[in-house]
Amino acid sequence: MTGTRDAALRPGGSAAAERRARGSADGSRAPAPAELLVVGSANADLVTRVERHPAPGETVLGSDLAVHPGGKGANQAVAAARLGARAALLARVGDDAHGRMLLESLRTAGVDTAPVLTGGAPTGVALIAVGARGDNTIVVSPGANARLTPEDVAAAHGVLAGAAVVSLQMEVPAPVVAAAGTRVVLNPSPPGELPDDVLAVCDPLVVNEHEARGLLGGAGAPRDPGEQARALLALGPRSVVVTLGASGALHRGPGGTVRVPSPAVEAVDTTGAGDAFTGALAWRLARGDTPEAAVRFAVRVGAAAVTRPGAQSSFPTAGALPR
Repeated sequence: MTGTRDAALRPGGSAAAERRARGSADGSRAPAPAELLVVGSANADLVTRVERHPAPGETVLGSDLAVHPGGKGANQAVAAARLGARAALLARVGDDAHGRMLLESLRTAGVDTAPVLTGGAPTGVALIAVGARGDNTIVVSPGANARLTPEDVAAAHGVLAGAAVVSLQMEVPAPVVAAAGTRVVLNPSPPGELPDDVLAVCDPLVVNEHEARGLLGGAGAPRDPGEQARALLALGPRSVVVTLGASGALHRGPGGTVRVPSPAVEAVDTTGAGDAFTGALAWRLARGDTPEAAVRFAVRVGAAAVTRPGAQSSFPTAGALPR
């Protein structure tokens, strides 16, 4: 498979970008290695707002179409970098306008784009309809994301080995997820079958209630989030986080369950809020926070993200988090 790595970095508006600029402007020292590596998708989000979501076979009118940088992998990397993380992204984009938009957004946020590959297929696209209450429906066309391979992961062994945590999702092929070792934070979205060797390195496995029910068998699965977390932990991950939207999140590990409430905010658009949560969580774990402290921080980040429209455009800096 052909492709090129994007190695060009330039200063952006985040603390992480400013640190990189200071560290390499005079050529005296290389940028600090990434503490968080995100392996995952990069998409162009095509967004329209609707008064209500259509039923099967129904057509409804939407607003003017807006195009935003997105994808679960890119979103997580941007969310972490905006908070101050040294974050890198391993992903694949197309050699097209959407791919260039994504690289620009990543660089501006301060994400290390050196591992990003270009070519092989058009950039992935997410078709998003946002309802009047901020809820959304999403259809993803993977494009170049589906061409990311375990060999690409192996080629990034330097940044992989240096990262304290690797954050992954399921918008790239499952073999790619299995190839990324070390401590893994995995959001299995969209949900699918997870091999035992993947579950065994998840610390934590991060799911919302819908994803939890899917992994636990659908209709017959527990509906209580605490019971979902207990059942998921029995499948083999080292720990589990269940996100609860406006109610916050809970963490379950060998020591028991901790429930973390969310700050009260007015939701405008929930697109990307789960990615903001997971990116923040992975970074704080990489820094050595306890799981409870990392979840508490991530809940605040996720709450801030729903107060503005869009995905990456809604992600907060550390100084803009609700209490």
